[in-house]
Amino acid sequence: MTAPPDVPRLRVVLVTGLSGGGKLSVLGALEDLGFETVDNPPLEMLAEMVEHSERELAVGVDARTRGFDATRVLETLAALRANPRLRPELVYVTADNATLLRRYTESRRPHPLAPHDRVALGIAQEQALTEKLREAADLVVDTSDLPIGAMRRRIEQRFGAATAADRLVVTLVSFAYRHGLPPEADLVFDARFLRNPHYEPLLRPRTGLDAEVGAFIAADPDFPAFLGRVAELVEMLLPRFVQEGKKYATIAIGCTGGRHRSVYLIEKLAARLTSRLDALRAGGGTGGWQLQVMHRELARDGGTMANAAGANAAGANAAGATATDRTAARRDGAAEKGDGPNRDVVRDDVANGNGATDDSLGAWPLPAQAQEA
Repeated sequence: MTAPPDVPRLRVVLVTGLSGGGKLSVLGALEDLGFETVDNPPLEMLAEMVEHSERELAVGVDARTRGFDATRVLETLAALRANPRLRPELVYVTADNATLLRRYTESRRPHPLAPHDRVALGIAQEQALTEKLREAADLVVDTSDLPIGAMRRRIEQRFGAATAADRLVVTLVSFAYRHGLPPEADLVFDARFLRNPHYEPLLRPRTGLDAEVGAFIAADPDFPAFLGRVAELVEMLLPRFVQEGKKYATIAIGCTGGRHRSVYLIEKLAARLTSRLDALRAGGGTGGWQLQVMHRELARDGGTMANAAGANAAGANAAGATATDRTAARRDGAAEKGDGPNRDVVRDDVANGNGATDDSLGAWPLPAQAQEA
């Protein structure tokens, strides 16, 4: 049973995850996109809420929810997916143990599963309780080193009006292996075998966005073959993803530090995919995908986060838009650095006083005095 093709399906987003991970921040971002948001209603009320909702709906569901059980949540989600007028998705918000412990220590609040015991015990219990939900999630958001502005952009890209229901959204991510794999990645490629600019004193402080670094990496005799084969694989897979109705695909390339080789490779891959879409448009093709680029470690270091719509089959020249966004990001600094582990503070949020809350654990990113504590 399917919905009539001319009737848009109502989006229903269940937001779950670990206490202190940032669920309220995600719900806030969804509310700003026009979603009606409700935090922790009883599970038995969820179906009735959806039935009477006239707006897109985002619902927070976690260990504090009355009657919470991961199996029941998944059963509820399956029932929603069986409704042809609905478009339900599950978002799991998390952070690593060190970040969760720090947030609870600074907030001086007890963990909901261990109000009279150690916070670490409550975190472990909640991780076990929600593991099934993480495995079933359509999107995993790890806020350990994710600036609040970057998190909001990611939610906007996924759930905002600019994401067409019939358009595959492709996100290209560069990352450092020493900081872990991007949890949302569908394809991961390892570039650590290429020559490393880190060991060249003049190139070490630069990034893969700089021409000198790019030239050094491109001079590796295996670089052309590696880039060519990665691009060929991606170009073969993306049209099949579109045919299958897949809505999101994340392709990650990693190196040791996430600043040189992976960044340059992601830029070259983005340029190649953009050129392919330009050729499709020139030939009168339709469909295609929307391209976004994110350099995770550059964002973490307060440098540049390239997060632009790189290409789509019906849009404007994506390559120009991407170059403009990156130039602006480099000029404006994109983020200010503090002293704590969660040190990236997006300038716009600070200037406008729009600090988001992190599950009532205080402002996220944390104020400077909290970071220094």
